[in-house]
Amino acid sequence: MGKATGFMEYERKEPVAVSPKERIKNFNEFHERLSDKDQKCQAGRCMECGVPFCQAGTMIGGMASGCPLNNLIPETNDLVYRGNLEQAYIRLAKTHSFPEFTSRVCPALCEAACTCGLLGKPVSTKENEKAIIEYAYENGLVEERIPENRTGKTVAIVGSGPSGLAAAQLLNMRGHKVTVYERSDRAGGLLRYGIPNMKLEKTVIDRRIALMEKAGIEFKYNINVGKDITAKELKEKYDRVLLCCGASNPRDIKAPGREAKGIYFAVDFLSEVTKKLIDYNYDSAKLISATDFSFKSLKGKEVVVIGGGDTGNDCVGTSIRLGAKNVTQLEMMPCPSKERLASNPWPEWPKVLKTDYGQEEAIAVYGKDPRIFQTTVTEFVQDNKGNLTALKTIKLEPKKDEKTGRINMEPVKGTESEIKADIVLIAAGFLGSELYVTQAFGVKCNERTNVATEEGSYQTSDDKIFTAGDMHRGQSLVVWAIKEGREAAKQIDYSLMCYTNLV
Repeated sequence: MGKATGFMEYERKEPVAVSPKERIKNFNEFHERLSDKDQKCQAGRCMECGVPFCQAGTMIGGMASGCPLNNLIPETNDLVYRGNLEQAYIRLAKTHSFPEFTSRVCPALCEAACTCGLLGKPVSTKENEKAIIEYAYENGLVEERIPENRTGKTVAIVGSGPSGLAAAQLLNMRGHKVTVYERSDRAGGLLRYGIPNMKLEKTVIDRRIALMEKAGIEFKYNINVGKDITAKELKEKYDRVLLCCGASNPRDIKAPGREAKGIYFAVDFLSEVTKKLIDYNYDSAKLISATDFSFKSLKGKEVVVIGGGDTGNDCVGTSIRLGAKNVTQLEMMPCPSKERLASNPWPEWPKVLKTDYGQEEAIAVYGKDPRIFQTTVTEFVQDNKGNLTALKTIKLEPKKDEKTGRINMEPVKGTESEIKADIVLIAAGFLGSELYVTQAFGVKCNERTNVATEEGSYQTSDDKIFTAGDMHRGQSLVVWAIKEGREAAKQIDYSLMCYTNLV
């Protein structure tokens, strides 16, 4: 695979990124593509290692290792190295529904498990994947297969996020009539309204949706299933229903003063920014100055983001673009080590400190890393008009519970502090599916409020109702959502036809 000695001859090379101070002037993606020559060299670093953990997609140490979609990565790397991007796309499309999404927003589980990364830097599989799919679009290779014959079976999919789209793609290809219901005004779910443009420009979603519609998939927007249309109506109209509504309940911060004005959930904040950007035809200047934009008050304000992870980082980057005077990010957990610990060996996911794009921009603009680790909020301070003015915080330290063995973060007396805050964005994760949907369909949920199924199954307590994505497994990655959607499609197909040829 690739060049036998490539991993020794070529250093890993990253695409050039627009400088932080320049890219914060707009909401555009900011990574340039490598040249064809450089991309071939990067693919040539693939080692023909014999046991490619990169494509294993298995759980090691309680964490995913390798690609959940089981993409045959060494094969696609070899084809990129040889300059055969058309065949590379054909190979990739056999296992992957939407490489254009994961090549932009996936944390690259494949690279974390790359054998080349054991002693050096891993193969740039994510960037190779992006080169493949963009070449395919530029050369008219990407098509959604239109079935020659229809089965006469109908499937309703509730939610148009990555799991719903992946399931729709396969079920339509099989010949079933698929209708996707989306409560928002456009398709994509959190791909569209939860991930900022600088990571995933929405035209990338639009071009795929256009192909899916051309292939016969019907999208119905601004319909909130469970409110605008009943579960009973869907069950009567369709042979099967697939729930892909996401884990949409944001985790709140229960502290005195929570009712203060100026506190928002991250997903609401990011969604509004993206929606306005689309409505203003991606005119960043108009977005920032718009008089009807509720977050324009970020200009010159002290912003505090509560929570780390991708969503917290996205809030940092978005706040900077909206003119925040300063951005602080609070994280409960300790700062990770800069290198792998002995307790976190390859090919486990590396639990190391990562400085993402938003934090890079904060360092460039404000001169410091915005993150404060091992800290939590004890009170939201407000003035006599109910406006947020500050946060009271306290430091935390990890302590082992002798009964359960769990490590808990406990407050440290005497470490109380106060941080100025005009705006707070809560990015503390999600708790599970929304009750009005699960109650409408009468499906059982587990203790985490995710829709319950048997192990390895996507069928709910109702034989006609299936589920996939974050609603099923809890808050997770786009690549896992795609995997779940594909697997659910296979089970739905089997339940309709008594066999399936979907792979």
